[in-house]
Amino acid sequence: MSETNNIGDLKNVLEAALLTSHEPLSLDDMTRLFAERMERTTLRMLLDELKQDWEARTMELVQVATGYRFQARADYTPFLARLNPEKQSKYSRAVMETLAIIAYKQPVTRGDIEEIRGVAVNPNVMRQLQERDWVDVVGQREVPGRPSLYATTKHFLDDLNLRSLAELPPIEEFVHQDPQLEL
Repeated sequence: MSETNNIGDLKNVLEAALLTSHEPLSLDDMTRLFAERMERTTLRMLLDELKQDWEARTMELVQVATGYRFQARADYTPFLARLNPEKQSKYSRAVMETLAIIAYKQPVTRGDIEEIRGVAVNPNVMRQLQERDWVDVVGQREVPGRPSLYATTKHFLDDLNLRSLAELPPIEEFVHQDPQLEL
């Protein structure tokens, strides 16, 4: 296919790239698809049109923290799960509490997490979150001992279908469900 400025052809190139990519594509990634310089506003317009084109289909174009990707609509999740019956990772309460503290209070140290949870943080919990690429060390607190500061990653946002931390549910929702919780 030769280079073109036809809107339909540009959308087809974007669609093919998004459907075949294993990772979300950023706007910068998508601009590299075209030999001629493409304005970000034009690219966003094309993405909006693609999103509308797929509105009544089984897949949807979504924006996550690291870019855009096509994914199956939630209605089809139970069916698709049968193709890969591997067990979903189950996370302990300690892992989920630690992740929630990091997500809502970041950047935090292990000491901060221990103070909120009221128990010591098991090193395996932090390792599990880092291996999953949901949490990473983002610096050190400027206090004696210079403890590591932990924060969530873009991969965490992508896995939860979020563009930013601002899309996390309000913490008040959880406090009402569990009055003992004091984040």
